[in-house]
Amino acid sequence: MTTQKEKLPIGMFDSGVGGMTVLKALRQRTPCEDVIYLGDTARLPYGTKSPQTISRYAVQCAAELVRRGIKLLVVACNTASAVALAPLREAYPDIPVIGVVEPGARAACNATQNGTIAVIATESTIAGGAYQHAIHAIAPEARIIGHPCPLFVSLAEEGWLDGDIPEAVAARYLSPISTRRQARETPSSPTPWSLAAPTSLFWLPPSATWSIPVLSSLIQRPPQQTPSTKNSFA
Repeated sequence: MTTQKEKLPIGMFDSGVGGMTVLKALRQRTPCEDVIYLGDTARLPYGTKSPQTISRYAVQCAAELVRRGIKLLVVACNTASAVALAPLREAYPDIPVIGVVEPGARAACNATQNGTIAVIATESTIAGGAYQHAIHAIAPEARIIGHPCPLFVSLAEEGWLDGDIPEAVAARYLSPISTRRQARETPSSPTPWSLAAPTSLFWLPPSATWSIPVLSSLIQRPPQQTPSTKNSFA
């Protein structure tokens, strides 16, 4: 028998629309679940804010979702996941809280073929070392290159996913990583590598295949009605 709590939607928030990639993965994994998505576009980007401010914003976003009734909270923001999971779990001990850092770290560890992982994210995420800690917890011998790429947030929010400007920004950000990678290579030992990106996507050269890491197993219920995703607040 389905309980009243199981009928509640899943709550998800991000500083903007980048978390929609996580929403897509969630809907693929749990197509029968209702989801309330909150994009805090009024206060983005989170990546340039202090840890105290990020935690306060995260708790405020969660409060709005909890007020509407949720059974699970997914923090689809890398920066908030890196900084605010503990404050969120303390504020709402009765609601499971899942971030994206640990699943992202696990996907990167699975993708790399030689133990070298480049992490690109906001300034706060890189400075806090959340991905570095999560990756080393899974693969202690992994070699990690952390590189802040704050403009990627603005490009994602504006929908600039291709063209001269995104390509120029990406080339500027990633060229130091590529240089360091090439310095480690030898002609007889190419270096396959994985790139953990701020939108929770992973680039696996040389095939350049994109994939979305799947969240941890979530509560599922039998289909009873058409699931909904609420992306605005009355």
